[in-house]
Amino acid sequence: MKIALTKLSTKDLATLAQRIISNAQSGKYPAITNHPLITALQNSYTLYDQVYAKQVYSGKGKDVSTADDERDMAYSSLKAFLNGYRKLPSAANRQAAEDLYAVFKKFGLDVDRLSYSSQTAQMGKLIEELETAENTQKITLLSLTAAFAEMKSKHENFEVIFAGQAEANAELRQMTSASAIRKDLEKNLKSYINLLTAMKDVTGWELFYNDTNELVKAAKNSYQQKAGRETETGSSGNA
Repeated sequence: MKIALTKLSTKDLATLAQRIISNAQSGKYPAITNHPLITALQNSYTLYDQVYAKQVYSGKGKDVSTADDERDMAYSSLKAFLNGYRKLPSAANRQAAEDLYAVFKKFGLDVDRLSYSSQTAQMGKLIEELETAENTQKITLLSLTAAFAEMKSKHENFEVIFAGQAEANAELRQMTSASAIRKDLEKNLKSYINLLTAMKDVTGWELFYNDTNELVKAAKNSYQQKAGRETETGSSGNA
């Protein structure tokens, strides 16, 4: 009973382990009941099953991107209003718009194009200066209190979501790596298969060996068939 476990796909390895464990725990084979190898195999499979299908990262990237888009929109809208208003000579409080636009200019008019971390730093400084008593008065004169509050709120919301992503990613990286978990499962499966192969001629083990061998053959066929399809594809491409 031989199989190259390293050639099995992630899913096929999980399937083989699950089928072998179920077969061993079926109660049909007293010789293997409560064997420590089954316990070891079950433990490694349980851990493998928990992580093999998980994403490397937290999956919160979409939430972060959406929050950043909302922050950018609020920033761009306020900046565009000030830029347009300051260009209207007859507009009331035009100078207030000119002064506030100068604050935006001070911290860069392309803040929304910066990296997440750089934008967060610049936005923080921009908001801090816009919140001074002098600039708050100008914002009020232009009836922009709600617009500024929205920009600040979107910025703070982004920071919360981004921090959550960073924390989740850190936790994932601290988990035992998927490759290490797979190697442990492969090791226990190999030891189990070797045990059954060594005991196949011993009374009480023959049927158990044969049944398990069929499971191994099925798993082995999965990568042999895949290799065959790849060979055929390669041959067609070279024709």
